[in-house]
Amino acid sequence: MEMIKNMLKDKSFLQRTFAITLPIALQNLLNNVLNLVDTVMISGLGEASIAGVGLANKVFFVFTLLLFGITSGSSVLASQYYGKRELLNIRRVLKLSLSLAVGGSMVFAIAGLFFPKLVMRIFTPSSQTIALGAAYLSIIAISYPLTAISQSYVAILRSMHYVKLPVLITTISIITNVFFNYAFIFGNFGMPKLGVAGAALATMIARVVECAVLLIIVYRKKAGDGSVGDFIHTKYDKTQSKEPFLSRAFVNKYFITASPVIANEFMWGLGVTLYSLVYGRMGDAAVAATTITSTVENLILVFFFGLCNAAAVVLGNEMGADRLNQAEEHAKQYMIMILMLTILGAALTFAVKGPILLLFGMTAEVNHYISLCLTSFALCMPIRMTNALIIVAILRSGGDTRAALFLDVSSVWLIGIPMAVLGGLVLQLPVHIVYTMILAEEVYKVILGFMRYKKKKWLKNIVRDEF
Repeated sequence: MEMIKNMLKDKSFLQRTFAITLPIALQNLLNNVLNLVDTVMISGLGEASIAGVGLANKVFFVFTLLLFGITSGSSVLASQYYGKRELLNIRRVLKLSLSLAVGGSMVFAIAGLFFPKLVMRIFTPSSQTIALGAAYLSIIAISYPLTAISQSYVAILRSMHYVKLPVLITTISIITNVFFNYAFIFGNFGMPKLGVAGAALATMIARVVECAVLLIIVYRKKAGDGSVGDFIHTKYDKTQSKEPFLSRAFVNKYFITASPVIANEFMWGLGVTLYSLVYGRMGDAAVAATTITSTVENLILVFFFGLCNAAAVVLGNEMGADRLNQAEEHAKQYMIMILMLTILGAALTFAVKGPILLLFGMTAEVNHYISLCLTSFALCMPIRMTNALIIVAILRSGGDTRAALFLDVSSVWLIGIPMAVLGGLVLQLPVHIVYTMILAEEVYKVILGFMRYKKKKWLKNIVRDEF
């Protein structure tokens, strides 16, 4: 109780936390509302269309996890450099982040553009689902490099507490996407009726607008005017420096810090994608149920992921400024905060479960699966979000990225995937039971994660040395 009172008295800490949390949560909420609208619109085309688009988006899911790994690893350094107010080093981090993100996006874009049916066959044997998913994937893949550029900039901006701009960009993107969704999916406003291909085309147009607006805003002003582009325009005088813009020492530090995060997200995402392979072999009803469940989950969790991102920024800033005692105290307060709020989140899930089922208008079988999956999700929410806080915020903010890698990857590959295969393919259990079996990985992760947190090996300034 004493720690809770101290946390509530620390107005500066709460103000900084929620000044970052709320815009990030709002941006994530807008993105997930868009996904919800997409799913509702596509649900009017039938279960096969939902299954096709849902499975096609698993490619994007793996890509975004690779992207999240790159941008999260970059944010670890950018947050600490911002704590030291070293804008030139933040610019260096951005350059490396962009190189990796855009390069990685091209691999996924080529696979989606030229081999969409082959990719879809990995997820499902259904010829109808393959055809629908391939039509969607072959268009949406064009947007992957644009997403890589946008997310690289957004991650750096968040590390510097510029969190309102991403909300503005996302709002513009969503309005664009919804308009063209309505136009192209159903053939409104004189546009052709394209179905799932129309949904992909609408998203691609929205990504073009999103990237263009973001770059224009970031680059429109010069350094020193207090704009979001200050770090972009920070001058590097090569005539007065013995080192190149990207020295070997800097690149090595970047990869030592970021590579475990990149490997973490990619290997974790690949493992989670295997869950979809199992669901895809359990029928379209199972895929439709898990696709809708995932959409609802993401909508409910936006605030909590926003809080985790805010915690990563705040803790990273404090450790970069050598305020280690303050970072340790605030990490404890974040643990208490996430536990209290997720209990409320679980109650909210139970409250909205009924109206959600009416929204999609699925069959009784699919609704039954969704209802039971959401029940398991709600009960596991406090543990799941505690894991997210420990791994994404606490361990990574101090550069303890190898421990985070072990926790995430081992939980999926040693617990989650065996449970999915056992329940879905060997025992052929209903999808909601398989979904619940997979959640056993969260229990394993929270035990080992809390033990690592208590060792305090994450509590360090990783940018103390100059280059």
